[in-house]
Amino acid sequence: MRPREYSNLKTLGIQVQPQSPAGEGPSGSPGQGAGRGSGAVVLVSIDENSAGQRLDNFLIRTCKGVPRSHLYQLIRSGQLRIDGRRVKADHRLELGEQVRIPPIRVAQAEVPRGAVPSQLAAAAGGRLPIIYEDEGIVAIDKPAGLAVHGGSGVASGAIEQLRAARPAERYLELVHRLDRETSGVLLFARKRPWLLDLHRQLRERSTDKRYLAIVSGRFPKRTKTMTAPLQRYLTGEGERRVAVAPEGQEARTRVTGLASVVLPGLGEFSLVEAELLTGRTHQIRVHLADAGFPIAGDDKYGNFETNRLLARQGHRRMFLHAARISFRHPQSGQKMTIEAPLPATFAALVPGAGASND
Repeated sequence: MRPREYSNLKTLGIQVQPQSPAGEGPSGSPGQGAGRGSGAVVLVSIDENSAGQRLDNFLIRTCKGVPRSHLYQLIRSGQLRIDGRRVKADHRLELGEQVRIPPIRVAQAEVPRGAVPSQLAAAAGGRLPIIYEDEGIVAIDKPAGLAVHGGSGVASGAIEQLRAARPAERYLELVHRLDRETSGVLLFARKRPWLLDLHRQLRERSTDKRYLAIVSGRFPKRTKTMTAPLQRYLTGEGERRVAVAPEGQEARTRVTGLASVVLPGLGEFSLVEAELLTGRTHQIRVHLADAGFPIAGDDKYGNFETNRLLARQGHRRMFLHAARISFRHPQSGQKMTIEAPLPATFAALVPGAGASND
């Protein structure tokens, strides 16, 4: 395998100053450099977008593609320093600090013949539908089936694709997450202070997140608050799941029935709106399934036979959509709402979705 230079320092717009003291530089450092030149040690000046962040998280964001184990080894060995001193991985970066990044050389993984990952990611990122953007926030209408980030067998998610499509962005981070099979509003922050403000609002539950779902059965046209406590666990295959359990965490979902329809050969289905009052993993999916109204197409908590019949008729997604989110704008403080239109797949399953079919 040939050596590969791992660094996105330039495309992130971080101020990088090459350093070439005695014994360091192209002639004194083995391997490829982490900076602009081969074998160069670089100094990264911490700006407002990185101040307050943990060192390890900063490195993972900055040195994309470098294995985490390698970055932690650089920290432990003292090769990576801040203002000339050794620090630990949980060190909180301060404005103006200088992070010394040594040359980084690791083996390049094999790429399948004909594949050009960066080009594919950029092309996909360019197709992501932008529904709102200002100087500090980007919102997309995430398609169902697209993970929010890479990992666990997923090569590239929404954040990687958006970064690839915008290589000049100084800062671009996920504000929150959606399940891979859930479509709808997904927020990204373009400034770290804005990210922290939005995270605070999410923690304090001052945001308003509304979802639309198509469920099996006739859900009454009224509002019901589901309060079953939820507990996470791992299956025998190591897959993450959630179950209702008395010892679980508090979870509250407010669900309102909007419309119902009987579909020949499939049974009765309802369009519902779900409001998250807490933010537990798979909360809406588990609460609805526990109440006897599993989400159509949900392969974890839904009805297997119903899903099979739906797939036979071409309905091959989980019918959960993040329809809108409301929050206080980090700069102006004014309340704003971002909405994603109802996908055509919903109307294809429940004709006239949003209107009564009684």
